[in-house]
Amino acid sequence: MQNDDDSQYRGWRRPGPVPPRGVAPDAGESLDYLCGYFRIFQYEKGHRYSTDDVLTAWYATQWTPRVDRAADLGSGIGSVAILSAWRLPGAQFCTVEAQDMSLRLARKSIRYNGLDARFTTYLGDLRDETILASEAPFDLVTGSPPYWPASDATGAAHPQAVPARIEVRGTVADYAAAASRILAPGGTFVFVFANKRNQRKGVRSKVESDPLLLATSPTSDVGSLSTLDLTPRQPGENAGVAFAEEALRANGLVLLRRRDVIFKEGEPPMISLFAAMRAADLPPNREAWIEPPLIIRTRTGAVHPEYAAIRISFGFPPGDVG
Repeated sequence: MQNDDDSQYRGWRRPGPVPPRGVAPDAGESLDYLCGYFRIFQYEKGHRYSTDDVLTAWYATQWTPRVDRAADLGSGIGSVAILSAWRLPGAQFCTVEAQDMSLRLARKSIRYNGLDARFTTYLGDLRDETILASEAPFDLVTGSPPYWPASDATGAAHPQAVPARIEVRGTVADYAAAASRILAPGGTFVFVFANKRNQRKGVRSKVESDPLLLATSPTSDVGSLSTLDLTPRQPGENAGVAFAEEALRANGLVLLRRRDVIFKEGEPPMISLFAAMRAADLPPNREAWIEPPLIIRTRTGAVHPEYAAIRISFGFPPGDVG
């Protein structure tokens, strides 16, 4: 069992409660710091949490007005939900994940961090409209959809990581449809998506979505089922943004704000963060606020001061200490 002796690091002190622990990694697993004293179980060679997950949780907990209940769609190993729970100590969480091997790790992390009383975990496909039908609506819905069509990216070495990267169980449009269905009045849907996209695809509206049809052909191009925009997407910056924004509009959601993320200063953005609400909960003709890009590292390779502050806000060493 790992200890928590590293409570200080070059003048930085680890914040937050010390969890009960009592759960150990199995063979092929690692137990890694996530936020504060919270840790997460991951496969050593499988899908591992990333900057994308940290930023999704940060954006979600920063811009949602009030959260009593939160849901995380396609929750994987639980990173976004557990990060959010650390920042929202009074909120209850529901997660939906289709891969048993990922959900098993998430449940271990939930138990290790003492979150059992705050989490309800579901094994299932987020496109299944019955999966959260018995739950009360949610003030916050988060998601980190896969970025790449099956025809647009190569598979990962570990089978657990493939659906985290490639659209084998729907697209960002399916996440938007699920969010629109389960949001409470005035609730917020926050997600991350690739800034670029190369594939010609369309977006279905929620009334056209058929989980059973897609389930029979998990690599189907959603555009083949669409009666909406089938305009070819040109490779390059903001093509992924346009695809994600189409997904919101098709499912009755309105973009509130967006922030592109640049991993090294001077390079184009790689991912974008989105916050949206139901159109029915907002005045008409709401204009989205497009924020200045968030920079992770400066031109010299140093951690950007803003990202260092974000890391601190999650109880993680800032990265820019001497």
